[in-house]
Formats: sequence, structure tokens, C-alpha cells
Amino acid sequence: MIRSSKAVAAVVLGGALLLSGCGIGKAGVSGGGADPAARCGAGTVSAPNGNPQPVGKPDEPKLPVTVRSADGRDVTVRDARRVLAVNLYGSLAEIVYGLGLGDRLVGRDISTTFPAARALPLVTGQGHDLAAEGVLKLDPSVVITDKSIGPPEVLDQIRQAGVPVVLVDDRQTLPAIGPHIRAVAGALGVPDAGRKLAARVDGQIKEAAKSASGARVKVAFLYVRGSAGVYLIGGKGAGSDAMIEAIGAADAGSSLGLSGFRPLTSEGLINAAPDVLLVMTAGLKSVGGVSGLLKLPGVAQTPAGLNRRIIDVDDGTLLSFGPRTGETISALATAVHRTC
Repeated sequence: MIRSSKAVAAVVLGGALLLSGCGIGKAGVSGGGADPAARCGAGTVSAPNGNPQPVGKPDEPKLPVTVRSADGRDVTVRDARRVLAVNLYGSLAEIVYGLGLGDRLVGRDISTTFPAARALPLVTGQGHDLAAEGVLKLDPSVVITDKSIGPPEVLDQIRQAGVPVVLVDDRQTLPAIGPHIRAVAGALGVPDAGRKLAARVDGQIKEAAKSASGARVKVAFLYVRGSAGVYLIGGKGAGSDAMIEAIGAADAGSSLGLSGFRPLTSEGLINAAPDVLLVMTAGLKSVGGVSGLLKLPGVAQTPAGLNRRIIDVDDGTLLSFGPRTGETISALATAVHRTC
């Protein structure tokens, strides 16, 4: 399951957006920039390994605390001994762990896969759906989530059972990471740890950006799920654009004037002329690997297709926008700007 935007999740559920296109040709198309690694072929982004690094010795939460939830409610948290932090992207559980409170997590979403969390009970079935019975069985003292997960009726059932539910803003952007961290920390009564973690992540992202290449390589992010017949390209505000731009590359979808995730067309992809195609690892596998991706209409006619410049990234990293985003940016820069 990918950790991306709600737009992608909605399209996957609907399954209504199909690839339109024409036959694959052999004509070369000049790319968006001078790609020094044009002949390097396919590659993989090295995902962050291990657990998120705690910011320091865990603070004892100062509770009770009343916070303003992202849905406009004032929520009072009196107990942070059993925390359920879940969303579509897996970022909230990583934040709790980074705050030094990982031993208080009692469950996980399908996108939370770091080693220390793998043994936790799974509370999401399709990546975004909760069942009140499954959540309450874990006896959480507080639930932290965002609008990427639900449905709202289940969250209401959890509230009615007496469990405080705090929603965090669900913007998936680099500038939103710090506010997300501080919001989670505030709800758990450890604001100092939140400020420290947010400052550390901000520094890591700035340091990672220094690895950007001088070459303005054009990168297109494709979300593909062959089994579901879903083929999309990311544009402005999709989240992928922020990560691509963070390494000094140009987002091909944004250059076409696209916003969010849009159906992939052969004409659009050819016009975008990406030097590099970035895809999720599971998505690449679903279409039969690099060779299968090249069979999709239009792909082989792009500079990226002609050079087999296809880079895959673990489903749980690129769009999580959590505390390890700096590591992901560094790894992405290495994969895109590498020499061969």
C-alpha cells in the first residue's frame, strides 16, 4: 500500500481512471534537461533502514492537555500511556517514535512498517479504513490520526466510547512536517520534544537539499497499479513534486500544468519528455517490472524510456512526509543524480 495523498487513495478505490494512449514508437524525444546519468539505466532509491531515531531521552508527558484538533474540536487528553497513531502514510506513528514514545504505541496502520512497529496489531484493512471494534479492542488512551483515514462515523464511535481522538492537519508537504510533529507532541504532552524533533528534521531536509545537482533533470512520478488498471501522473501539490524539486530536479507533471494526480495519457507523457521516471516499487512490480512499464503507451517514447531511466522507491518512504524525510531526499538525490 502506498503512502501518498488522499487523491491517489480515492482513485484506487474508484478504479475508474484508465490509461489512454496510442502505439509505442521508437522516435527519440529530447528531455527537459541535461541528464548526466542518462545511460545509467534503472535504479532503486535506498529506503531509510531501521527505526526512526528518537530525539532523546523521552519526556514524561505533562497531562492533561487540551488541544485544538484539525477538525475544529477542542480535545482533552488525560492519558498517553496507550497511543494509537494511524494515517494513510505511516508518518504519525513514526513521529510518536521519534518523540521517544514508541513503547506506548499499541497498534499500527498498514503503512507503518519500521522494525519496532511490525509486531503491533494492524488496525487498517485497505490502508485507510478503521473498524471501531478493532480499535477499541486495543484499549487506546488516545487516538491520533488525520483525514486520510476513517470513515468519520468510526471516529465518532471511538469518541463515543470515551477515547479522545485528535486529528492532525493532513497536508503532505515539506513545510507541513514541522507543524505535524509539534501538533502530535502537543497532544501527547511533550511539546519540548516536539520542538527538538521538528528542528532536527528541518535541519536534515536542508542538509539533504545540498546534494541537489546543477543539472535540471526532468522527473515524472507515475503511480501505477497494473492489477487495478490505475495509471496516474503526479503534478503540482501531489507531494511527489515537492520531493523531486527538493533534489534540484524539475517535476514533469507540474511542467504540464497538472495538479494532484491525473490520468496518464501517452500524449501527455510524451509532451512532458521526462529524463527519469520515478515509480513505487510495488507499482513497478504490478506492471511486470521495467520491461512491463516500457510497454505502457508512450513510456518507451520518452527520453526516460529510451534510456531505461526508471527509478523505483519503496512504497513506504517517498510520500510519507515523516521524520525520516531528510534521509529519503538524500537517497532520492543519490539515485537520480548518480554517475555510472
